Amino acid sequence: MLFSSKFPRQRYTGLTGSSDALALAQYAAQPSPPAKAPLVIIAANALEAQRLVEEIPFFAPKLRVHLLPDWETLPYDHFSPHQDLISERLATLHHVRTGASDVVVVPVTTALYPLPPVEYLAAFTFFLKRGEKLDLAKFREQMTFAGYSHVQQVLSPGEYCVRGGIVDLFAMGSVLPYRIDLFDDEIETIATFDVDTQRTLYPVPEIRLLPAREFPLDEAGQSRFRQSFRERFEGDPSRSHIYKNVSKGNAPAGIEYYLPLFFERTATLFDYLPKDATLCLHHDVNEAIATFGKDTASRYNLLRGDPQRPLLPPKELFLDSEAFFIRVKDFARLDIITSTTGEGLGVGEHKKKITHPP
Repeated sequence: MLFSSKFPRQRYTGLTGSSDALALAQYAAQPSPPAKAPLVIIAANALEAQRLVEEIPFFAPKLRVHLLPDWETLPYDHFSPHQDLISERLATLHHVRTGASDVVVVPVTTALYPLPPVEYLAAFTFFLKRGEKLDLAKFREQMTFAGYSHVQQVLSPGEYCVRGGIVDLFAMGSVLPYRIDLFDDEIETIATFDVDTQRTLYPVPEIRLLPAREFPLDEAGQSRFRQSFRERFEGDPSRSHIYKNVSKGNAPAGIEYYLPLFFERTATLFDYLPKDATLCLHHDVNEAIATFGKDTASRYNLLRGDPQRPLLPPKELFLDSEAFFIRVKDFARLDIITSTTGEGLGVGEHKKKITHPP
């Protein structure tokens, strides 16, 4: 199906090796108007996405390049993505929303997955600054609402620990944890520290706190989940350990594939992008979407019979090819094509071969 677009569309082929990374780096770094908005590269697979994230800064070191990683789980898997991946995903989404990213690289399968609404990320993002007052009781409550876990020793993102006048905190999207020293109820110092040695590294003026999960597990979130679960699935919900765990405030493994049940509506990558962003479809994105759709349908049919884990149909979770390209047409676009067979072109369209960066 051919979807028309109100924006001009450029196509490039003949880019071999790392020349595509050079071309994209030069495009994103140019001072002309297209470079003022982020360049969002949607890659056909995760390996190509990772390569571009590593190579583009080599050609343009000043560019702020961020990856929106995949969950690295198969559709309907019974385990959850690593906390570091969730941390990186939330950080990238925050960078996109605040205009702190020049290039965003996304595997196309990641772009098909649902995301929390934009307002959810905004509501659960807050800052702690040196010199501010900090009410520990309210702080604990806020951290609970944001999905952070209180532990004895902070080791990974999404954890915090309060010991007298010292607060250790590993914020989502942060590479290192922070140690907050309080003088009475005032934040006296904030510094990063090493998890292994517990030694302070360097001071910082403030901390940005993102939510610890892509869904809320507070009372309102649990209530919304239970209501949605009963509306979507027939039978006794108490037979499902997913339902029972969420009702207790726990996050069972694989809960990410029930994300739509926590919200009235979910978002997609396109809802987070500014309207003047430029999309680059890198290699055979259409074929990757088709393959993902077939694999997802196969896994759904294989796993759907378990009453303890009733599954949402693929169309309620993922964008299909038609929905994806409908959203794509709202943005300025360029394509990088590997073959000379018309890959990715609509009816009656042609591409030109180039051997130099755009």
